[in-house]
Amino acid sequence: MIEFTPIVVTIINIFSWLVIHLGISYLCVLIPIDFFKQESWIYKEKKWEERGRLYERLQVKKWKDKLPEGGGIYKRGFEKRTLKRYANAYLSTFLFETKRAELTHWLSIPPSLFFFLWNPPVVGIIMIVYAVTFNLPFIMVQRYNRIRLTKLIQKKGSIDDTAISSTYIELDQ
Repeated sequence: MIEFTPIVVTIINIFSWLVIHLGISYLCVLIPIDFFKQESWIYKEKKWEERGRLYERLQVKKWKDKLPEGGGIYKRGFEKRTLKRYANAYLSTFLFETKRAELTHWLSIPPSLFFFLWNPPVVGIIMIVYAVTFNLPFIMVQRYNRIRLTKLIQKKGSIDDTAISSTYIELDQ
């Protein structure tokens, strides 16, 4: 087994996280939007979320804008910092993109187990704690936003599946 100096291991860890985060983000951007139209248990609002009241108690609205927004990193990405329109197609796209972003952050947690391969066990545990601590706020924001978007869409009418692809074309230009 090769032994690295603490500085080299730190550089390897930082570079590994960069590759993991950017790689998973890129792969998730490639997933067709139709995948996120399907109802899945992972995205469904849970009873403990109390129609968003949990996130209100956690004051997500106050701190969510302090988190970096990565939706615009890739050309096919979707910027979710602010609501740009109230058209049904845009709101529907935004709703589905919260699912994409949530999936991205869920998928960014398990790779923390790889850090046990070249780090001492205590550092491996720190990497798991980092992965959960870093990704959980983003997951919470996506769930919070999806509950709010769902309420808004219900007020306006139904989800507009037919216009979503045209929204993507419009957003790419």
